[in-house]
Formats: sequence, structure tokens, C-alpha cells
Amino acid sequence: MYNEITPEQVEARLNNKEKFHLIDVRELDEWVEGHIAEAAHLPLSEIQERLDELPKDENIIFVCRSGGRSGKVCDFLAPQGHSVTNMTGGMLAWPGAIVTGA
Repeated sequence: MYNEITPEQVEARLNNKEKFHLIDVRELDEWVEGHIAEAAHLPLSEIQERLDELPKDENIIFVCRSGGRSGKVCDFLAPQGHSVTNMTGGMLAWPGAIVTGA
């Protein structure tokens, strides 16, 4: 099982300068079209081969387009001991600013 957080809550945490990992699991073309400036990009298709890049002892919030793919990442990582949270609604519900490009 994993936690969920709303886009508004993520934006508030960013505005409060809280420290956490925010990872966007969309593919490169989606990332380039617009993403949260503070997010790191790790496409869903690369999660398994890049597991060593994900800290187990720190909370990671995952985001995708609508919350489905990021939820699948959380389903995969939570049983392995990762502290993961899914941003519900994804980028479709994101109320804040976005940046474009790689």
C-alpha cells in the first residue's frame, strides 16, 4: 500500500520549500511538453533498470499524466520497501506553473 497526495498539496509543499523527491514517470515527449520545474524525469519504461537511483529511506512522490502510471510505480515499489506517494490526478490536475523542454 502507498500514500496519495493531491496536486495542490504537492504545490504547497514545494512553496514551503519542503525537501522530498518528485519524479515524473511520463515518457520524454510528454515531459518536454510541460513538467513541474522541481521534478526529476525517470520514465516508467526505465524504472526497473534504474532502481538503484531511488532512495529507500526518503519519500518519493511520483507524477504522470493522470495518476495511473505513477500509481503503478507505487504499486511496484512499495512492497520493496520504498516510501512512495502517488500524486492523484497527475499533470492534468496540476494547478501550478510548468516548464517546457528537456
